[in-house]
Amino acid sequence: MKIGYKLAAEAFGPKELVAQAERAEQAGFDFVEISDHYHPWVEEQGHSPFAWPVLGAIAARTTTLELATGVTCPTVRYHPAIIAQAAATLAVMSDGRFTLGVGAGERLNEHVVGLGFAESVVVRHDMLREALEIMRLLWKGGYQSYQGKHFQLDAARVWDLPERPPLVAVAAGGPRAARLAAEHGDGMFATEPDPSLDEAYRKHGGDGPHYAEMPLSWATDEQTAVKAAHKLARWSTGGWPVMAELPNPPSFDAASQTVTEDDIRQSMPTGPDASGILSNAQTYADAGTDHLVLQNWGPDIEGFMDFYRSELDGPLRALSPS
Repeated sequence: MKIGYKLAAEAFGPKELVAQAERAEQAGFDFVEISDHYHPWVEEQGHSPFAWPVLGAIAARTTTLELATGVTCPTVRYHPAIIAQAAATLAVMSDGRFTLGVGAGERLNEHVVGLGFAESVVVRHDMLREALEIMRLLWKGGYQSYQGKHFQLDAARVWDLPERPPLVAVAAGGPRAARLAAEHGDGMFATEPDPSLDEAYRKHGGDGPHYAEMPLSWATDEQTAVKAAHKLARWSTGGWPVMAELPNPPSFDAASQTVTEDDIRQSMPTGPDASGILSNAQTYADAGTDHLVLQNWGPDIEGFMDFYRSELDGPLRALSPS
């Protein structure tokens, strides 16, 4: 099991995110993953810096730490040719340590450029498939053109290419997306411990890494951990079908007004106890996860890094499907 740390770009500014990545490398994490958003989820989070320069700074200030987007939508706010260029540049800068996580996106971030956001999940997945085809084409080198239903490419060339194209992990919340990950990606990205996703991915020929995010809230006492997660992560209890559709932070705030602290306790491990975190992590291992991303909503980042190194690193790496 490889272990990653989620850089919450909605809750911290760019300099703090770079510092957290450096601390994660020192604590022994294998990789960091950063969300690629235009807006935060709720107003209280208060941040949303541009992920790509943050990743560039992290690449320059770390040596072994792998990097990933979790995830980028290369279909509305960005044209796929732009992400092909960005990912290639970052792969060069990081000496091949970069994984491009991609997904079909959320209205929260994509509507901002005024091009709309497809109502149909089928259309969004078809757009993502074309985007993946364009990026693969550009990473071959030379001038490339493409004529698709959703995207066009006109004699474009990415000049600075890494020795090997970056690995592409495709976000999957259901069997259709898991098949897309198998057929057009190099890995799969999930946000829940659902064995059916891994089964669908493997059934359609997927043989790459299975990334998954696991939320938790660490603090030296449980109530502090619960309060922090309720403030910053209550939006997450609605599930992706809801989260993909709401347009802005006030909408998420309104949709999460009825979420209680007990709901938070039920949705993630909270407090200082390693056993609860390890027990929850086992469900991810059982679901086929081999790249586990810890998303900590607790208020003490330094304390959590020390806790990870002393209490979690070895036991998490030793996890295997039961």
